[in-house]
Amino acid sequence: MPRVLDVVRATIAPLTRTRAFRRAGPRLMPILERVWAALTGGRVPLSGLLVPSLVLHTTGARSGEPRDAALMYTPDGRGRAIVAGTNFAGGRHPAWTTNLAAHPRAAITVRGKRMPVIAGLIPDDERDAAWARIEAQWPGYRDYERSSGRMVKLFRLQPVRG
Repeated sequence: MPRVLDVVRATIAPLTRTRAFRRAGPRLMPILERVWAALTGGRVPLSGLLVPSLVLHTTGARSGEPRDAALMYTPDGRGRAIVAGTNFAGGRHPAWTTNLAAHPRAAITVRGKRMPVIAGLIPDDERDAAWARIEAQWPGYRDYERSSGRMVKLFRLQPVRG
């Protein structure tokens, strides 16, 4: 018997791939995430109601200023997180991917706990396996890559001990 959350995900996932969501999402979701964070004290990102979510804390590639991004992540089964720079299927990579490439030492907050990580771009020969894991969690998510006309950057976030 499917879990309720799996049924909800399977119902909502196709809606997130519509043109309307792709147009409104980049403007609307950050605002909704900020409002939700204020209401919950930042303990659970809004997207965290449906999928594992984290807040990625990076350093701006050009500015050097702290930057935060609420993202869906997929556990890789080895204590690491996979994040995908889909940018709502937009033609450009999201800023956080440039920040991670320039400054791979970052931090994440998961369920209210902040921890340091080191980010690494997932190599080409591991991309299909990473996408399969991501799509097991959120059906059809790779369609963002197909629709964007670019190769979405996939990062593995390795927690740093100590």
